[in-house]
Amino acid sequence: MSEPAVSSITLEACHALSDIPRETWARLAGTNNPFLRYEFFEALEASQCTSEKTGWKPCHLIFRMNGDIAGVAPAYLKTHSMGEYVFDWAWADAYRRYGMSYYPKLLIAVPFTPSQGPRLLLDPHLRSALYAQGIHDLLDTLIAKLGAHSWHLLFPNAQDQQLLQHETQLHRIGCQFHWHNNGYACFDDFLGKLTSRKRKSIRKERRQVAEQSITFARFHSQDISDQVLAAFYVFYQATYLKRGQQPYLTRQFFEQMRETMPEHLHVIMAIKDREMIAGALFLTGQDTLYGRYWGCLEEYNHLHFETCYYQGIELAIKLGLKTFDAGAQGEHKLVRGFEPVITHSWHGIAHPGFRDAIDAFTREEAEQVMGYFEEAKTALPYRQYDSGCQ
Repeated sequence: MSEPAVSSITLEACHALSDIPRETWARLAGTNNPFLRYEFFEALEASQCTSEKTGWKPCHLIFRMNGDIAGVAPAYLKTHSMGEYVFDWAWADAYRRYGMSYYPKLLIAVPFTPSQGPRLLLDPHLRSALYAQGIHDLLDTLIAKLGAHSWHLLFPNAQDQQLLQHETQLHRIGCQFHWHNNGYACFDDFLGKLTSRKRKSIRKERRQVAEQSITFARFHSQDISDQVLAAFYVFYQATYLKRGQQPYLTRQFFEQMRETMPEHLHVIMAIKDREMIAGALFLTGQDTLYGRYWGCLEEYNHLHFETCYYQGIELAIKLGLKTFDAGAQGEHKLVRGFEPVITHSWHGIAHPGFRDAIDAFTREEAEQVMGYFEEAKTALPYRQYDSGCQ
């Protein structure tokens, strides 16, 4: 039986997750990646974290093949660029200086989550029928219908990257730092791969945390009590309030995640004098630990590194996970064993003049990022390093 023609493929947008059958989303997204779960996006919408009021109006994509849903993608009509981690503020400012509107824009991404993963959740038949120019054309046509001025697809995985790859389209790269589990049985196994100086430095940091009489407790799934979750949320809020910002996520969001997808959740709490003083929330996928949310009320020496990185590494080893993605940015992760990884994003700009200018910018930026990536590899603390970074 021959594949349907590309012309039989259409793309549309809906304005609530509930417009897409739960079982259809689950079939296309699977259940291994917590940030693709129907329940994750449902919690965001139910808690009003993603809403027109917050500038994250749901605009999820539906791909149809011969009229049937064959693909979906999480998407939002944005009126700002906050919470994305691929920064285009300068682009928006350039539009403003020329008296033009940069927003609204169509964002295809997981809100507030700079983690690589599938973005185009496609049936295998649809994926095989699509090609790079075709997917870009579908998105260009859609933003015109939506009244948006651009589209942006952030942090695709390798499979989506292969589909999106097109030399004439706007492609942007960035650099993150991920830790990789090379079959370690315990934290000391990991330390044994480091140079003597870096190994001693990490042990000194961990010892100094312990000398402040700080211990740690782990909570998983339904063991995350209301008391633990309430304390964690206070810490999480503090991270934003210290910078004069309101947090992106509400307590209701975390409570709903605990109820609907508890198997993915882990909380690590720092405890001093029987009181919780800091906390970090992690999510687990099939082979990856994601360190996403952290906070404290008072500063303690090396507490952030211990709670977010060393405790996370121990948890990844315990769970047998291959990778620990501790979030965006952070050169300080390098000396702690996190390796540089190239990330990607794709962009469609409707205005031809701005498109050409942004194209020139992204090409120049890519050279700088690749130079930084190569330099970062030389700073890794391992005794012997196989330069096989992705």
